[in-house]
Amino acid sequence: MQIQINQNRKELKQHGSYDFPVHFSRESIQNYEQGRFLWHWHPEIELTLILSGEIEYHINDATYLLKAGDGLFGNSNTLHAGFQRNDSPCTYLSLTFLPRFLYGYEGSVIQTKYVDQLTENENCASLKLEKEISWQAQILSMLKELFLLSENETVDFELQIQILLLQIWQKLYAWSCTLPASSRKARKNIQRLRDLLSYLQEHSTEELSLDQIAGQINICKSECCRFFKKYMNMTIFDYLLLLRIQTALPLLQQGESITHTAEAVGFSNTAYFGQIFKRYMNCTPSEYRSQNRKSL
Repeated sequence: MQIQINQNRKELKQHGSYDFPVHFSRESIQNYEQGRFLWHWHPEIELTLILSGEIEYHINDATYLLKAGDGLFGNSNTLHAGFQRNDSPCTYLSLTFLPRFLYGYEGSVIQTKYVDQLTENENCASLKLEKEISWQAQILSMLKELFLLSENETVDFELQIQILLLQIWQKLYAWSCTLPASSRKARKNIQRLRDLLSYLQEHSTEELSLDQIAGQINICKSECCRFFKKYMNMTIFDYLLLLRIQTALPLLQQGESITHTAEAVGFSNTAYFGQIFKRYMNCTPSEYRSQNRKSL
């Protein structure tokens, strides 16, 4: 399993419906290929509650180690990814909702005064929610109540969900008032990262030079490497290898040959492909194909 995205790394999954844009899900990081879900974004706000284990969670340039009982606020349109820690399982609850669920109609005072202040401020991109901090503990408690509502639908459960989300938002709004407005530089850097990830996604199977990659965001090669490592916590080359292995998985599941798969995802040497594949997947391409082949 892996997050389905378009070439701009926007998640394709529908979160809720037009008339009720709220989505609840129970997730396990170990169910994703390689124990990680890859970088993506969506216009929905996301609230996460860790049930067991721990996960390394990245949002824009922030990295969090989340353990059982912790929560996380991820703002609208933020880039995020999650990674399994020490091969240990982690289960968590995810709640996503569109900002318009809070404010009702475009241009309302709720939107312009209370919602936009958070969603348009890069300094409010994310927040780790900890039970040791009183107001955050209250949010965590309301998150638990929200998930109970989603599993045991009462006659007015939609109304109760909106009320609880507004109460959570009120606390997040108060927090945002203590932070400075985002700078033009911060917004520019996030857009640069999106552009870079989109380019790498679209051209991952090609032979790319550092000059080509840096040219996409109009900075020099050395600065491009530093910029990418700062935000992604890995090198550009390592990220390209990761993308290529991810691209190889569905081909192997369809029963494609190792040689054809290696060539299709950008490896000119089959032996090197096997070496990199084993590094990321802890098995050979042949073993993965035999264990995961889908019947046609």
